[in-house]
Amino acid sequence: MVTDPIADFLTRIRNAQMATHRIVEIPASKLKKRITEILYDKGYILKYKFEEDNKQGVIKIALKYDPISKEPAIKELQRISRPGLRQYAKPEEFKRVKNGLGVAIISTSKGVMTDKEAKAQNVGGEVVCFIY
Repeated sequence: MVTDPIADFLTRIRNAQMATHRIVEIPASKLKKRITEILYDKGYILKYKFEEDNKQGVIKIALKYDPISKEPAIKELQRISRPGLRQYAKPEEFKRVKNGLGVAIISTSKGVMTDKEAKAQNVGGEVVCFIY
């Protein structure tokens, strides 16, 4: 049993990139699906597919690498809010990730979104992770 499914999600992506795998399979949930969509929209992954099975479903993610240097598009995935210590922030308290080059994923009352979208809608929430 996994006590922190989001940390497991980030670790699976991190491990697949270190092993230079093309595709990684992750057990699905609504939050993980939304984080995957954000990763795709921001250009960190090539493709994704949600597959239903008799249980909770599977997310298949095609990882993105630089064609010349073979470096992964995602440099670092950092879990911020954990089950043992939740981190919440107001829109004016959002910190810039890697001087504006990265993305913070925020779980708000209006859904899961990036820090820039949350600031535009003036909603705060739980800071799930940083991606750069």
